[in-house]
Amino acid sequence: MSTPVFDPAAFLAVCSNHPGVYRMFDASAKLLYVGKAKNLKKRLSSYFRKTGLASKTAALVSRIAQIETTITANETEALLLEQTLIKEWRPPYNILLRDDKSYPYVFLSSEDLYPRLGIHRGAKKQKGRYFGPYPSAGAIRESLALLQKAFLVRQCEDSFFKNRTRPCLQYQIKRCKGPCVGLVDPVEYAEDVRRSVMFLEGRSNALTEELSTAMEQAAMQLDFERAAELRDQVAILRRVQDQQSMEGGTGDVDVVAAIINPGGACVHLISVRGGRVLGSKNFFPQVAIEEESGAVLAAFLAQYYLANSERDLPSELIVNTQHEDFPVLLAAISELRGRDLSISYRVRGNRARWQQLAVTNAEQALTARLANRQHTAARFEALAVALELPEVPTRLECFDISHSSGEATVASCVVFGQEGAVKSDYRRYNIENVTAGDDYAAMHQALTRRFSKLKEGEGKLPDILLVDGGKGQLNMAREVLQELAVPDLLLLGVAKGVTRKPGLETLYLNDAAHEFTLPADSPALHLIQQIRDEAHRFAITGHRARRGKARRTSTLEEIPGVGPKRRRELLKHFGGLQELTRASSEEIAKVPGVSKKLAESIYDSLHSG
Repeated sequence: MSTPVFDPAAFLAVCSNHPGVYRMFDASAKLLYVGKAKNLKKRLSSYFRKTGLASKTAALVSRIAQIETTITANETEALLLEQTLIKEWRPPYNILLRDDKSYPYVFLSSEDLYPRLGIHRGAKKQKGRYFGPYPSAGAIRESLALLQKAFLVRQCEDSFFKNRTRPCLQYQIKRCKGPCVGLVDPVEYAEDVRRSVMFLEGRSNALTEELSTAMEQAAMQLDFERAAELRDQVAILRRVQDQQSMEGGTGDVDVVAAIINPGGACVHLISVRGGRVLGSKNFFPQVAIEEESGAVLAAFLAQYYLANSERDLPSELIVNTQHEDFPVLLAAISELRGRDLSISYRVRGNRARWQQLAVTNAEQALTARLANRQHTAARFEALAVALELPEVPTRLECFDISHSSGEATVASCVVFGQEGAVKSDYRRYNIENVTAGDDYAAMHQALTRRFSKLKEGEGKLPDILLVDGGKGQLNMAREVLQELAVPDLLLLGVAKGVTRKPGLETLYLNDAAHEFTLPADSPALHLIQQIRDEAHRFAITGHRARRGKARRTSTLEEIPGVGPKRRRELLKHFGGLQELTRASSEEIAKVPGVSKKLAESIYDSLHSG
């Protein structure tokens, strides 16, 4: 039975003139695009005119098999519904913003006698003060490092702070005053906290003047040691002010610039809080049919501020272009968030400098990204030539194994396309139930788990499967693919060669009989090395995290009935796990809060195997 052809004329004849949302589907009922309109009939008619359609829009229209509409009371409601549907279904022809992480804040636990500073993400449930948001963890770490040098306010976790009997290394290197063991008076510490808050609030000029006055007074009183401390604090703040050339504005502002080129789009966002630039971040949204920077910017702002209702909202947006949807966007934000927001385009002074900075950064970031894409695509073409392939591959996968003498074995799978690393498709596999150090068995398990999912319809089949290793690893990969009856798949083994130097790798194509090398300056070899090194990095990172978790986990944590309090009592009583292991169940029962039955359970657990 043939699929009925969509008849736009018949559809438009009964289409409403009211505001609302429309959803476009293909022949398999897959959602292609979600849009909103002030007048549904007028907006949808524009898709079916005979001439003047952009190529991307024409590609969308050619796939339409069905259109559904939802009428709303006004255009604001339509925009809110549109963003809800985009977030839920992520249609391929809509602009998609991949940024699910909440922005980090500096958190001050102001309820404590000795407050701490730290990074916080997520809901603000803890009692204390929050400063930010900062656009990235890197930006927030820079501020915390500066505060640690200048005012020595602690940044350690409470669990670490409360269990100290002597000051840690931070005290020794003069990054903390040792409040954990009472080496600083609470009044003096509170003064350090007050000055840290002044800096975080953006009042660094007033803070510098205050410190300079205090330094002069200390010098006049011949307290030269205190004067030297204040001098160092002033010097640190002066350096920050010199680096912060964008200082001097006012208010909480997000500066957003969108740039679009034939190869993609970039949106650069600068966060300004209290008139101080906290940092910036690049976004590269998936752009399907938007052709102008204004349309990209409007779609970005809608997703960024409407799809995530917990995101921090500034009092003003400064943008690099205008769009007809901005008034509707402001009304929707006001309705959803209960706060008014202004959008400025023509600005002067510091705001104009912020605006130009955002544009410049967006242009440079997009240029660098597109250049990298073209570079990677050229390497893919060189690989096709080197392997004598009829077509240029579009997807490469590489597996690697990492462990320490068989401990915490982790396998990695990294994926590259012609645009570079496809990090959303990266996978790690914790290897279990294999002989320690048996890389072949580990590779067999990882490949089996990966391609079993493929047989179940999950994931994509790569054009080339790279295996970091020699003949043995290659044969293991062939065995797995044969067991799972995976369709013909090109296998490429990458061995380090006799000298183990980069550029002298030995390659195996499909089997050990097809052994060859590539020139050290070959772009194809550079691509293979890049993927192999990325797989190695990703595997080592996973292995270290798993090993670290295992070593941080106490044997006592796995014993039922032994919580944090009893664990501390046990270790305190015996002086450590080693002495506890040597103790009998009767000796363990002498620990406060440990019954005879629990003592026997602890003894059995410590001596099982």
